[in-house]
Amino acid sequence: MSKHQYCDGYSRRDVLRVGALGAAGLSLPSYLQLKAAGAVNETKTKSAIFINLGGGPTHMDTFDLKPDAPEEYRGEFKTIKTNVDGVEISELLPKLAQCADKFTVMRGVSHSLAAHELGTKYMNTGNRPLPSLTFPGYGAVVSKEVKNPPKDLPMFVAIPNTPQTAGFLGIEHAPLSTNASPELGKPFQVRGIALGRGLTVADVDRRQNLLSDLDNAFAGFESDNELLTGLDRFSDQAHEIVTSSRSREAFDVNQEKPEVVARFKHDTSNPRDSQFGMSCLLATRLVTAGVRFVTVNFGGWDMHQNVGQALKGKLPQLDAGLAGLFNTLADNGQLESTAVFVTGEFGRTPKINARAGRDHWPRAMFVLLGGGGIKGGQVLGASDDKGQGPANEGYSPDDIAASFYHALGIDFTKEYHSAIGRPITVVRNGKLIKELFA
Repeated sequence: MSKHQYCDGYSRRDVLRVGALGAAGLSLPSYLQLKAAGAVNETKTKSAIFINLGGGPTHMDTFDLKPDAPEEYRGEFKTIKTNVDGVEISELLPKLAQCADKFTVMRGVSHSLAAHELGTKYMNTGNRPLPSLTFPGYGAVVSKEVKNPPKDLPMFVAIPNTPQTAGFLGIEHAPLSTNASPELGKPFQVRGIALGRGLTVADVDRRQNLLSDLDNAFAGFESDNELLTGLDRFSDQAHEIVTSSRSREAFDVNQEKPEVVARFKHDTSNPRDSQFGMSCLLATRLVTAGVRFVTVNFGGWDMHQNVGQALKGKLPQLDAGLAGLFNTLADNGQLESTAVFVTGEFGRTPKINARAGRDHWPRAMFVLLGGGGIKGGQVLGASDDKGQGPANEGYSPDDIAASFYHALGIDFTKEYHSAIGRPITVVRNGKLIKELFA
């Protein structure tokens, strides 16, 4: 997907980079070398898909419209009914309207961080950022908590990349990024997983045998070198993935049935307009294969001018991709075991500005949650009559995080310890939203 420059000077690449080593830049063997598992607690057998809408999508034109507000607030789009009585969303989301029974719309989600980087960190960790500590993203926590992960699949995959970092948990819990998004009708390969450039499994086997011979020859020299300790073990795991038919098939969206692919396709002549949809399709294939956490990044929501025109291009793509994801998971019997979280870093100003756009507005935003035991077909929370803030108490990102972890079977009150022994809870200030699971 295309790169985006945010209005506050941060590029999308800056926001998405993963620590000093950059998880997106790790080769598969390097990634696996850093992925050593420690003692972890057993979780319920849940997987998750996290959709990050980088830039901050407007709540007023998507899932929290105000048709009775003054014209300068309500925007140009009308509401449409969904398949749930009393729930209405934007007319540009007709496919999601027909599967609204599969997710909950959270309205009145609110915080106070109006800068892209800070808001992104908050919504991708569930903890308000601190200058002295880097909190782990959701995928890193899942990576730490799941015991006995499959040897031939990565635990945490980002399509094409993610702002979620491993934080104080350590780079071993960072994601494996695809660094590209699949496109309709084109082969999709992830470096280090797909066998490109004419390589066959037999070729890889021969190279692996050669590495084993070299390891034996130089074993005496590396016995006291921490950097080399365990390299053979990680190479073996990389070999497991690159030669695994299950892994290659999971990443190959072109193996999917045409009727399934059609669900995710945005009706346009430009294949790039279906990249988000194909990324959502890939996410469903990965969790089906056994990957525990997948993020999909879909940027371009920083709409300070001509918001209506911009949304006419973006929302149909979001509509096709998300509706395809929810419907496919449901049809495969996986929605109950796969939690889905859709969010940006904040909402946008309820009042349209002089450039026909909307600016940053963290005081009110939407979040979608579904699957993983979360009750679908409901709206929780509300913003006021002009969408300026919560109508009542509202929900914090911490509350959303606590509830998401609960859906995954992870105790959000659990304490971890930093490298210097500092105790840190998974979610510091959140409380469970019980209505999500009623």
